[in-house]
Amino acid sequence: MEKHNFNAGPCILPKPAIEATINAIRNFDNTGIGILEISHRTPGWEKVMAETEQLWRDLLNIPQEYAVLFLGGGASTQFYTLAANLLNKKAAYLETGVWAKKAIKEAKLYGEVAVVASSADKNFSYVPKGYTIPTDADYFHITTNNTIYGTEIKTDIDCPINLVADMSSDIFSRPVDVKKYAMIYGGAQKNVGPAGVTFVIVRKDLLGKADRKLPSMVDYRSHIGEEAKDNSMYNTPPVISIFVMYETLKWLKSLGGVAEMSKINNKKAELLYNEIDRNKMFMGTAVKEDRSIMNICFVMADQYKEKEADFMNFAKSKGIVGIKGHRSVGGFRASCYNACPTESVQALVDCMKEFESIN
Repeated sequence: MEKHNFNAGPCILPKPAIEATINAIRNFDNTGIGILEISHRTPGWEKVMAETEQLWRDLLNIPQEYAVLFLGGGASTQFYTLAANLLNKKAAYLETGVWAKKAIKEAKLYGEVAVVASSADKNFSYVPKGYTIPTDADYFHITTNNTIYGTEIKTDIDCPINLVADMSSDIFSRPVDVKKYAMIYGGAQKNVGPAGVTFVIVRKDLLGKADRKLPSMVDYRSHIGEEAKDNSMYNTPPVISIFVMYETLKWLKSLGGVAEMSKINNKKAELLYNEIDRNKMFMGTAVKEDRSIMNICFVMADQYKEKEADFMNFAKSKGIVGIKGHRSVGGFRASCYNACPTESVQALVDCMKEFESIN
């Protein structure tokens, strides 16, 4: 039976990227050695590193004054690393979910943190608005997409100070004006690759100004090489994860890039949200204007709560996997990342319609 994968992360990946990686595991760059065993200092791998960075720059139009880094440790490591590098006295944060709360906790190790607004009062079902960003802060941090609660900041906000964004789960899903940000970071496993590699896009003129000594691995400057092939090679990089990212971005470029991907993603989201709103058995959990394009959260309507387990089993019988909602929200979550085909979203919609008809 064909499986329709809606897991929130690790995420569904493009089939061409998976096939290319399988081949590279057997024989990378016609060396007779698999990529799991290859030295990261071989010309073939240095070429992959340079081309992966260039794909990022091309697809997001990243200016040269920004470094593009591929690091280990996940976005959770960046919660304290970015604060160590950028926070001198005070930072401002927007609290929109679990990951924003964790980022706030880590930043407090390095200085004062002002939470300018929070949506915790309604279980993070909306994105706060009308807040004031303190201009005396070193930076303002946002989490653009909230995987657990299904809310998203879908535009590049105007910010009077350095803007830092965790884009773990919506990077490459829509066009982004990188110049509006001081730093963008995230784990790859939500939309652009497997677990094991983290991307960091940071404006280089911000670095080296923190009034503290940094361990070499925490200092972003350690990971910036004089040439593209040297970037992210301070220590052995997560080779296999970067290779899958490389192949995923080649796939994305072949489809027409981020602008075309955004059109596809919006159509997928519209398809599913329309069914959630039409079907009397289901209801969305996020405020409509803040609904995520990537992580679509919904629950059984109150009068059908007892049918939740039945629907989960029914969906499973149709080959639909990964739709169980996070425990803090309950219900269901369909993660419609870039590689999630429209056919899978349609299969879920058809499943919901059929379940309604028999109940």
